[in-house]
Amino acid sequence: MRPFIRLLRENRNYRYTWLGQIVSEIGDHFNNIAVFSLVLENTQSGLAVSGVMLARALAMVLGGPIAGVVLDRFDRKKIMIASDVARMAVALCFIFMVDAHHIPVVYLLSGLLMFASPFFTSGRASILPTITTREELHTANSLTQATQFTTLTLGTFSAGLSASQFGFKAAFAVNAASFLVSALLIARLRAPGRGFRAARKALTESEVVRPWHEYAEGLRYLRATPLLLGISLLGVGWASGGGAAQILFTLFGEVVFKKGAAGIGIIWGCAGIGLIFGAVAGHWLGERLTFVKYKRTIAWCYVVHGLAYVAFSRMEGFGAALFFMGLSRFAVAISSVMNYSMLLRHVSDEFRGRVFSTVESLVWATMMVSMTLAGFASEYYSPRLIGVWSGVLSSLTAVYWIWMNAAGRLPEPARVGVAQDEVEVHGDPRT
Repeated sequence: MRPFIRLLRENRNYRYTWLGQIVSEIGDHFNNIAVFSLVLENTQSGLAVSGVMLARALAMVLGGPIAGVVLDRFDRKKIMIASDVARMAVALCFIFMVDAHHIPVVYLLSGLLMFASPFFTSGRASILPTITTREELHTANSLTQATQFTTLTLGTFSAGLSASQFGFKAAFAVNAASFLVSALLIARLRAPGRGFRAARKALTESEVVRPWHEYAEGLRYLRATPLLLGISLLGVGWASGGGAAQILFTLFGEVVFKKGAAGIGIIWGCAGIGLIFGAVAGHWLGERLTFVKYKRTIAWCYVVHGLAYVAFSRMEGFGAALFFMGLSRFAVAISSVMNYSMLLRHVSDEFRGRVFSTVESLVWATMMVSMTLAGFASEYYSPRLIGVWSGVLSSLTAVYWIWMNAAGRLPEPARVGVAQDEVEVHGDPRT
């Protein structure tokens, strides 16, 4: 914990970014719980809830490429603030839908909210190497992900209690307020020199008029760097089973273990605890492993994750199932922390927006397919069987990674990043 505390104490820019993350992500969970509950209350249909998830996934897939180009072309800090303001406006619109009962409009608003999301999330990833030193970067990434997993665990719990006690309108108001606070915190970031613009050559007239050429350039850069492409495809491999998990958690809580809403919450809670401990372990390992050992560890993480998910799906006892769920997410978090640290160290500044948004879009696209297939499969097959196949798919990701490594296709690229004299580390001592 000491490296995390020292980073927050000494790095002004990261401290504000971290606080903004906490506020906005907790607000996101207030929106999630309220929207799903509102739709279910009005339709009594699980399919309608799946429709919300698919609308969000589709919007994320469509928004990602646009966000990547915009983030690499303009000031990333301003784009993040604009994303927060836009999401605040959309969150406020949800309040009027509580009494209107227009579910199709709820789908539209959910999509708009997620469409604006990658402009902030990919922007945050893009500026992380700018606001930290190279020595701080891995710690900052680990803390960012550990915080994400913690807000998932605590945010869903507090959001559920709030929505049940104070109603949906209050939950949507909290969500809107969280975006406002996040925007104010991001506005306090400072960087010398070019600020938060990407280091890149001047745009040509053709690129200005046809931004998809810029996105295609980002894809070529990703494909030309085997490690970056390999990590991107790891995300696809995880999402092939991870999307199904979004459906299966509800089915296991309600149908398999017959624990009702409390059971669903307990499963999500244990998954969150595993993710938090995994993020801490990923930070510890990332500081000590060589590049060769990193690649071996990633393979083992996907083997453990997949097999643990299979075990979760087969356990008869609820306690044993929760243990294997936590173990599965523990392995996922280790790989996630170390993989993102590799991306942050090796992706060139001028391509960060496009690379991170592409990785995010690939994951969401795969999750969308996985959720859809799991939803249809649940009409014909048991949740346990679907869970087994989800775990197997995730384990097969390790086979791909091992094969790439054995074939010599995962060499370590040269490290990139801003120079030390371009980075603001300690900030204003008066803050």
